[in-house]
Amino acid sequence: MMSRIVLSEVSKSFTTDTGVHTDALRNVSLNVESGEIFGLIGRSGAGKSTLLRMINALERPTSGSVQVDGVDLAQVSGDRLRKMRHGIGMVFQQFNLMNSRTVFGNIAVPLKLAGWKEDDIATRVADLLDFVGLGDKAFVKPRRLSGGQKQRVGIARAIANQPDILLSDEATSALDPQTTAEIVALLRSVNEEFGITIVVVTHEMDVVSSLADRAAILSQGEVVELGPIQQILSKPQHPLTAALVQSYTRTSLTEEEKAALREEFREHRISVAVDDALVETPILSRLARGHTVDFSIIQGGVARVKNQPYGQLSLALHGEESAIEAFVSELSTHAEVTRW
Repeated sequence: MMSRIVLSEVSKSFTTDTGVHTDALRNVSLNVESGEIFGLIGRSGAGKSTLLRMINALERPTSGSVQVDGVDLAQVSGDRLRKMRHGIGMVFQQFNLMNSRTVFGNIAVPLKLAGWKEDDIATRVADLLDFVGLGDKAFVKPRRLSGGQKQRVGIARAIANQPDILLSDEATSALDPQTTAEIVALLRSVNEEFGITIVVVTHEMDVVSSLADRAAILSQGEVVELGPIQQILSKPQHPLTAALVQSYTRTSLTEEEKAALREEFREHRISVAVDDALVETPILSRLARGHTVDFSIIQGGVARVKNQPYGQLSLALHGEESAIEAFVSELSTHAEVTRW
């Protein structure tokens, strides 16, 4: 695959009016492949939105380079930059719609700025309204729309110019869970039907787990973890990632919870990473019977990302010492097992 976006050793510093120096980003390097959905995850103040705004040159790096389709944005300005921005749509958290214009008028704005003919604009806007499910709202003002409908208008406007890249800055943060799921599904459709590369900024793990192919975890302006979303969720490597995943899935135990449970469950305790093999075949029960071992589930759960299972089961094992050792040994050949 071709890298559509490449950030190399990007840093960004700000100095406030009072003279306070802040490093928003520090030596960030990552790439976004053509046609993928890439997530930028982190808590407030991690630098996610600053990084996103680098991709359309709304922010310029203090050092390092940001390349889009092989072009270093630091070397582009004026008409050339404006032309490049036509190929980069953006969806905002607070919708940024013009209340004085109808839904049709809001979606038409970028097309008029790009010099489209009136007949072509009418056809394009009508097609987009049908695509986002608002075919009957063309001449309604934004104040009469729900939050989800406003965001649908925002997405239609963002892809009106047929961009190659779509940037989504906390697009679901102001929405309820059901509407969030609908907007996530719409963004996925944008990616699948038009092949648009999407970069999503969010602090919502359910959004990124449902949407992204790969993700970067940011903390205090640095990338602390990077990889396929299923890998990040099932086998987090950084403590921050583990905390974000644990707070979302509740399938794993914190160290404090483990310490408390050691007193309650004095038997052998293990945690087993869930994958296809554990879900699709009765490995646990078969091996337990074969080794004459019983187990109780202390905590755990299974979820799916891109239809692939992930999760963790924490078990207390009961039986003879030798039988338990043999059971754990054989189970370890089928799944990742951790003693605690």
